[in-house]
Amino acid sequence: MINAGFPGDFHSRADGFRFRFQTLCASEDLWRSVEMEEKLISLLRRDKVQLCTEPFISDQQKIRELAQKYASDTGFSLEEVISTLESIRAEKDEGNKQFKETAVASLELLLPKREGENKKMKAHLKTKLDITTKELMKQISEEHGFKHFKLILAGKTLSPEKRLDEQNVKTKSKIMVMVVAPEQEKNKMLEEEEKKHQLDEGLQRTQKGFQILSERDGSEDPGSTPYLEIADQKGNPLQIPDSERKALILAMGFHEKGRALIKKRNYSAALTHLWQADEQFNKCNPALQRTVDNYAVLQLDVVWCYQALKQLEYLKDARQRLERAEDCFKRCYGEQKSRLQQIKGHTGGEDVLFLRLYLLQSLLADLEGEKDQAVNKLEKVNELFHQLSLDTKKMDQLVTLGFSEQEARLGLRACRGDVEEAKRLIEQRKKEKEELKEREQEMRRSRLQDINTLVELGFSKRDAARALHQTRGDLDEAYRVRTHTHTHDLLDRAEAQRSERVAPPSPPSSSDSTAWSRVDEDLVKEGREDIPRHEEDYLDLSLDEEKELMQQIRSRLEKQSSSSA
Repeated sequence: MINAGFPGDFHSRADGFRFRFQTLCASEDLWRSVEMEEKLISLLRRDKVQLCTEPFISDQQKIRELAQKYASDTGFSLEEVISTLESIRAEKDEGNKQFKETAVASLELLLPKREGENKKMKAHLKTKLDITTKELMKQISEEHGFKHFKLILAGKTLSPEKRLDEQNVKTKSKIMVMVVAPEQEKNKMLEEEEKKHQLDEGLQRTQKGFQILSERDGSEDPGSTPYLEIADQKGNPLQIPDSERKALILAMGFHEKGRALIKKRNYSAALTHLWQADEQFNKCNPALQRTVDNYAVLQLDVVWCYQALKQLEYLKDARQRLERAEDCFKRCYGEQKSRLQQIKGHTGGEDVLFLRLYLLQSLLADLEGEKDQAVNKLEKVNELFHQLSLDTKKMDQLVTLGFSEQEARLGLRACRGDVEEAKRLIEQRKKEKEELKEREQEMRRSRLQDINTLVELGFSKRDAARALHQTRGDLDEAYRVRTHTHTHDLLDRAEAQRSERVAPPSPPSSSDSTAWSRVDEDLVKEGREDIPRHEEDYLDLSLDEEKELMQQIRSRLEKQSSSSA
């Protein structure tokens, strides 16, 4: 799971903090699969091989021949190459399908009730998505005779001046046509525009804050500048290409902001942030989405917002997202959670994710009239709910020992109610955090020394920091790269730059060339406020809302049974 940890004092500006990129498999395995996929795509392009569904279904011999050839070229095993070729083919098929669907979108309009009718009418309309909402409204007005109305998508009013594709309108989108009085329309538009302005501003600030952080690795001022680091579940830093790293950080930032808004039950704003997170995740290598549970949790969060907002028009999208989530969990955790058990030593905590997955699947099945499936999934939910409901006496035992309620709750769930095991687990986590804090402090001290070394050799502090950032802390390589680039400048500036030696105890002053602006500081601070201190905060659900939804679904199913009887 990509989480946030806070080595050191949370309130101190000097703290670094890191997202934990928990792959739940060896870190090198993930990037090995990414590397393999990129190499195979390159080979397919070189050989002008077009992967399509039919050959892979009908002629397995051709698959094996192609895989044998590429296994020899790349050094990967035959089984790995066959599996990756199948994945590439599946992604290509899906991409082609989506392209065909979005060339000309088919929208479903939910029209207002006509006089004397008991239910709303539906109409279908085909349009391109690069037109404005105003142009679409004109077309609807001409075809259906409405004069004063607005268009609602996913609980939000579409902005008349903006293009449809800029507002997440897609093919098969369901758009509600809501008739309003002229004055009401004007006031409502002003109100909606103000809300939209605030939301857009919030999105921009979130994006800017995490963009700033994505450019840092702690090198600009190792003693004081907050930065982000992507690490595995043990806190070990992962070496990721810069473009991937920046997209991941933005995805994680938007996701955490969305989760913070969900906690406040501001589901509409949360959904907007989660869609942005999804967009950033889709910029990453597809192998990433298949091997980390962050992507699966994001899909659950999006669908949870759909149900909270009662956005039934997103049923199809919700089903697809839940399918992706379930598939990702299986790949990431292994069959019967075997990989999860191997890496973490326990699996009880993740049961809350499966409870929410089955609950949402039950809801969708119920709404789509699939009663048997709804009942089946609800039974699984009920079983997990009882497993995850905690004994208050056991909670009190752990809290009395000095642990927080969150630590106690997560520990007991992870260890399935065993108090002694939970105690050992919590203590082990605390020990690991201390070790992580020490490693981070040592890394900052080491980086500070390296900057001083380069400054002594004629670099400015900024050039030294940038060189170390570009070479991921390799001092010799940093020296080689920067001297190769700036040899003709260094001799002239050497003496002046020697005076810029970094002083370890001193924080950056406002005049320091590496000091960050007040605006940047505020944006980064806002981003940090939404990142939970506990790395497993995403598993810490009270289950109150889940219980309420369980009861609603059960009540509907019982009424259906009574009616059919």
